[in-house]
Amino acid sequence: MLVLGLETSCDETGVALYDSERGLLADALFSQIDLHRAYGGVVPELASRDHVKRMLPLIRQVLDDAGCVATDIDAIAYTAGPGLVGALLVGASCAQALAFAWDIPAIGVHHMEGHLLAPMLEDAPPAFPFVALLVSGGHTQLVRVDGIGQYQLLGESLDDAAGEAFDKTAKLMGLRYPGGPEIARLAERGTPGRFVFPRPMTDRPGLDFSFSGLKTFTLNTWQQCQNSGDDSEQSRCDVALAFQQAVVETLTIKCRRALKQTGLNSLVIAGGVSANRALRTSLEDMTAALKGKVFYARPAFCTDNGAMIAYAGCQRLLAGQHEDLAITVQARWPMEQLPAL
Repeated sequence: MLVLGLETSCDETGVALYDSERGLLADALFSQIDLHRAYGGVVPELASRDHVKRMLPLIRQVLDDAGCVATDIDAIAYTAGPGLVGALLVGASCAQALAFAWDIPAIGVHHMEGHLLAPMLEDAPPAFPFVALLVSGGHTQLVRVDGIGQYQLLGESLDDAAGEAFDKTAKLMGLRYPGGPEIARLAERGTPGRFVFPRPMTDRPGLDFSFSGLKTFTLNTWQQCQNSGDDSEQSRCDVALAFQQAVVETLTIKCRRALKQTGLNSLVIAGGVSANRALRTSLEDMTAALKGKVFYARPAFCTDNGAMIAYAGCQRLLAGQHEDLAITVQARWPMEQLPAL
């Protein structure tokens, strides 16, 4: 089965072709970072309009790259949520229109299920069951995964997601959008131990997260540096390192608890923050100490992309799932509501 995947949940337009027998044939992505940078964050209306502009040219590009034509496509998968409603509607409308014109089935895919299954696109994918850490700009969740659609939420952020905390902290420190890569870049030059930030909610049992207070602690520390006349680039790097270390260690502690609680030894990390090298190193060391293993997608598939949507949609289409021609998207969509395969 050859599936066209469309991703338009936020500020990246992703298109890919996935074949159930040959694997990923082609993918293309257009990022709107430059468009939104002037505003310090995503402007939903601008995001939606740019998806309209980019979608069809990217589909043509992917078809050309794969050496395919429209009549080769067996089905279309698109992101139906969660995400920005206007952006989601662009992908859903395009998918359903093409499905109608080409007389093929279409299926809406859960954005976070796409992220969770992205490591399956690699040469050595994880086997079920495993614990998944989903870390992105909008989500920080620990999930037990026994199969596609078999998800048990173990813990989640009670306020800011980890990626959101990275972006907001960067903005408070005067860094450009998106903030996550900027914090990571500065942290590489930070002085270890100069600042030590709290590891929120690690002094109590449970698997939930909270990063809002850490964001405030970071702002206060940076303001103290400025007030004392020490707002040098090195101080900025030291604060960035302390913040990143606090987030990474907090996530690592909670992942260790989740593995021990479930008795599993395989951990998947997915979502934009999973590309952070410090987080990958920390989780690799932790799982190795437990005689386990951590799995993640290549950096290009950690952020939003069409390949993960095409793959996730293909698995559900092969199981006989598809939709009618109604255009339905969901800004909020608990992953536990998905049917199991």
